[in-house]
Amino acid sequence: MATVQPASLRPTDIRTEYLLLARRRRMYGGFLLIAFVALFVSGLRIADARNAGSFSDGVSRIFDFPAELIEEAWRNAANMPAHAARAFPALVETFNIALASTLLGCLFGTLLALGGTRGLAYWPRLIPVMRRISDVFRAVPEIVIALVLIFVLGGGPVPAMIAIAAHTAGAQAKLFSEVNENVDVKPVDGLASVGANWWQRTWLGVFPQVMPNYLSYSLLRLEINIRASAILGFVGAGGIGSELRNAMTFGQGKFDEAAAIFLMLFATIVLVDQTSSWMRNSLTEGRGTR
Repeated sequence: MATVQPASLRPTDIRTEYLLLARRRRMYGGFLLIAFVALFVSGLRIADARNAGSFSDGVSRIFDFPAELIEEAWRNAANMPAHAARAFPALVETFNIALASTLLGCLFGTLLALGGTRGLAYWPRLIPVMRRISDVFRAVPEIVIALVLIFVLGGGPVPAMIAIAAHTAGAQAKLFSEVNENVDVKPVDGLASVGANWWQRTWLGVFPQVMPNYLSYSLLRLEINIRASAILGFVGAGGIGSELRNAMTFGQGKFDEAAAIFLMLFATIVLVDQTSSWMRNSLTEGRGTR
């Protein structure tokens, strides 16, 4: 006796339903694309109207400053080593700001991550609180925190270090918590079965699994913080950014000094990037080549 196939399982109905869903998906995608283009054009027109000069007028002069900088740097190339030597202490200050803020931010981010991970938190009821704290730190840009701290504490490296450390704590807490959620809980349960406390379970059961990724993310954050500390120098936070701002403010006649600072900062970032990449690969993949 032949079996009657339910109407919901007929191939023609399945095909019709699939085509209907595909058309609906294309329609929604088209609406989103139109909305995105409209918002982009509207935002571009508003920004162009509120700008000091029209974008269409200024785009033709976009390469004027790089051309003047390169021309003056080439003409005064003999003075650039002296400029680099004079700005080197500021570069060291920038690196120290980035290093200290990365260390403080990663330590605080580790505490937030441990307190905000389900199954690992010492106080499970505080998990939402820890996550919201990390969200706030991550949402506020470093430059906003630095401007507030400069108003309170005055200019210098301390406001920059606190601002970068706060943002680093929020960003690292998010990354570290995702690493924590993927740990194997069997060692933790085994330690708990023999009477280990929370700290012993975390130190012996969790940290050996997550430490390579923790260090990898911390080294990556160090690269980001070097750039951030250089940028914060433009708002009075010290370091190489302040030297670069002064050189660019005086304009022509100081472009060779600005070029020397640019080259020195670029070389430092490349060196840190290559070194940290080598160390990250050594930690996560067991090899020291890229």
